[in-house]
Amino acid sequence: MTLSNKILGASGERIALSYLEKQGYIITHCNWRSKHLEVDIIAKQNETLIFVEVKTRTTGLFGPPENSVNFKKEEKLKEAAKSYIEQNNYQVEIRFDIVSIIKNQSQQKIEHIKDAFW
Repeated sequence: MTLSNKILGASGERIALSYLEKQGYIITHCNWRSKHLEVDIIAKQNETLIFVEVKTRTTGLFGPPENSVNFKKEEKLKEAAKSYIEQNNYQVEIRFDIVSIIKNQSQQKIEHIKDAFW
């Protein structure tokens, strides 16, 4: 991953955080890690714990950013969620969302895909 990709990714995560907070989500963790696992954002809404993957691109030329969340990434996110739930002894409903962002000099487009894996 190049430095510019890291900067774009960090920018996308800040945009996603702001967006989710404006939607009434309570952010519990950003960039939560456990061993080799990571979740971009963990949030709560009502009685639901939400694990959010943020994908940011400068263009949709090669398809929307959310298309880069493949089966392997989905499985890693589910594994991370299981670890987080076990570590924190949660017994709540969970959901997996994707926040897809296209950001460049001329536009900033956010798409929030709820229950992305179902």
